[in-house]
This record gives sequence, C-alpha cells and structure tokens, in this order.
Amino acid sequence: MTEYRRLRVALLGAGAVGSQVAALLLRHGDELADRAGASLELAGIAVRNPDAPRDVDLPQELFTTDAESLILSADIVIELIGGIEPARTNILQAIGSGADVVTANKALLATHGPELFEAADRVGASVYYEAAAAGAIPIIRPLRDSLAGDRVVRIMGIVNGTTNYILDRMETEGADFADVLADAQRLGYAEADPTADVEGYDAAQKAAILASLAFHTAVPLDAVHREGISSISASMIEEARAAGFVIKLLAVCERLESDGAESISVRVYPALVPRSHPLASVHGANNAVFVEAEAAGSLMFYGAGAGGVQTASAVLGDVVSAARRHIAGGVGVGESTRANLPIVPIGHVTTRYQITLEVADAPGVLATVAGILSDGGVSVATVVQTVEGEDEPTARLTIGTHRATDQALSDTVTALSESSVVERVVSVLRVEGE
Repeated sequence: MTEYRRLRVALLGAGAVGSQVAALLLRHGDELADRAGASLELAGIAVRNPDAPRDVDLPQELFTTDAESLILSADIVIELIGGIEPARTNILQAIGSGADVVTANKALLATHGPELFEAADRVGASVYYEAAAAGAIPIIRPLRDSLAGDRVVRIMGIVNGTTNYILDRMETEGADFADVLADAQRLGYAEADPTADVEGYDAAQKAAILASLAFHTAVPLDAVHREGISSISASMIEEARAAGFVIKLLAVCERLESDGAESISVRVYPALVPRSHPLASVHGANNAVFVEAEAAGSLMFYGAGAGGVQTASAVLGDVVSAARRHIAGGVGVGESTRANLPIVPIGHVTTRYQITLEVADAPGVLATVAGILSDGGVSVATVVQTVEGEDEPTARLTIGTHRATDQALSDTVTALSESSVVERVVSVLRVEGE
C-alpha cells in the first residue's frame, strides 16, 4: 500500500452540501488519496449545533463548535456555511495560518473576493471556488486555466436553477408564476423566502464572479445590473413563443469596444432567447454557461447547478487540487485582475427588444407609437396586433425592434408610457443570443 503524506482537512458547515462532502471524504478516502498524492484526513466538522439532524449519518466525534481551533490545525479548510460572517473571518483565519481554502460561498466572493485573494497572495496560499458559480458544472477552472491564453468575448449563463425551473414550467405547461413558485418551494427548489433567486440576487453574485475571471477585472456586486422574474406572466411566455423565443433569466458578461477603447458589461435579467440557441433547451433546475472566446469559439457547459451531492463533487475536485499544490509546494495561483477594464452601466449596452403595449383601438394609434419610437432612435422591425373586447376594444401591440442602446430604449419606453394613446406598457424584454 502506498504511503502518502497526511493532510488535515477542516470542514466548516454540515448542511446539504457539507454533509455530502464529509460522507464522500470518508467513503472514498483511498481513491482521493491516489488522485491527490496525499492522504486526506477529515480532522473535524465545525457547526453551531452538533446535535442537529443531518441528511447523512456522520460520526458524532467529528463535530465541534470550536471552529477556530479546527481551522488553525488544518492544511485545507472547506468553508460551506455560507453568508458573509463568520465565513469571512473563518477564511481569513485559515489563510493567515497558511491553509488553502475551498469555498462555495458566492455571496462572500462577490462582495469580499478581492480581499480574500489578496490575503492569500500575501502568504502564497490559494482560494478554490469551483462550486460557487454553477454547482457541479466545471466553469471556474476552464475560465481561469483552460482559456487563460484566449480572450473571452462574452458569457451567457443560466446560473440559477430555481428560476430556470419556474420559467421552464411556465413555458411547457402554461402555468402562472405564483403557482409554479409554490411548487418549487414544496419540492425544495426554492426557499421559503425566494427573493434571492427570483429577484436575481443569486445570479448577480455568480455573474460578478464569472466576469471577474473572464475579463481579469475586479467586478464589484453593485456594478452588476440586476432584474428578476417576478413580473413574468403566462401571457409574456406565450408572446415569446409566438415570436420564436423562450424566456430565460440570464447572467450576461460581455466585452465591449467603442472607439478603440474596451469596457465590460455585467448584467442579469430575463431575456428572450431564440429557440435555436443551445440555452433555450436547458430544462428544469439545470444550469448552463455559454462562453464565446476569440480563438476557441463557442463553448457550452451544462449540468446540475445545485444539489448537495452534485455540488459536493465540485468541492472535492477543489480539495484534490489544493492537496496536489501542498505536495508539489510553491506558492498558490493568484487571481488576475490586472486588466482593470471599466464597467459600463446598462444604458451603454446595445441589444434588440420586444415591447408589448396596450393601446386604444383607434385610427392613428399605430402611427403615433411608431413616431415615438422613431423620435427615440428605436427602429421597428416587427409589429403584431391583437384586439380584445367588443364594447371598448383594446389593442395589444407586440413590437420587435432593431438594435438600440438600452438608454435609448428606456427613454422611449418612458415616452410611450406618458403618451395619451398608450394605456399600459405591459412588458419590455431584451433579446440575447442572436
């Protein structure tokens, strides 16, 4: 039997992911040792309540409430407690003691990533976070390592399984948002308070992480434009279908160029995706990340975006990488943010749009609407009109535009909403993936 150097692994948190990580470490220790070149000893599991029920049966003697002592005795620290504190303090303690860190904490990385990476650089440690952006899908290493010699132009990702599950069922069943959300909560896809998912906060955190890696630029969370899906209705889904689209909540990270100067845009919103695009066929709670690079071309990464055992796979991949680094020696691989590209607001982004209006069914209305769009610099590509009601008929206009800046579109929608011929602006959706 091969003799390996022993590395002590500290686990912080034993929730759905943490308990699976612990179980897999204990069950497959010999295989992991062969892959890592080191024996991985689970030294302990720090939790708030050692007696709380767990999804997995784990040895009780591993549990402790003394996170600090466990951290200071470890070579590798796995942080899976989530949130900002005490996770931030725990990770800084681990880095300060010379340990490498593995984390799935997207909220912490999106808000304090530069601080953590700088702390790791100072002592030659590494922070691994494959599980923080898309669950089991390997996307961090491809962006950081495989595409390091290329120029990423654009990333479009379905990075939140809850919202994809909701929109997919609305699309395939014609169901209402509230009904599908209730089902998602009952099935465990959505939290009791679903705000982080349905309002795009979770996806925005992941977008900040992906954009930072792809464009070698620190992207603060408040620079990410964010919109959620709570306003998406069954009628909007139907109108999208009639126009050849599906609606997906997308994280879009894009390299822009104007007058020879480069910048980036990072945004999250529900968008119309052509049915021919690979992202349109991502169903259920799955995630997918579509990457466009100058040399490599188009690449797609698809799979489970959440789930305890699925996410544990990504975590353990990072643990093996950290162990190999310990055995090989040398300093950790730092994060590259030297490009320092400016991050432009949403108004600079250019896309196509679909605008749905309720207007009076009267002569001259369509011409008035077209005039407002023209005055705003928004060119009409298609118009579909339907009429409802007999006594006081209301016309519904679904207008597809040519490409325009988001600022021009926003100003035009404001002008439309203030027009006497427009009764209501029903929806405004951007088109992505053409």
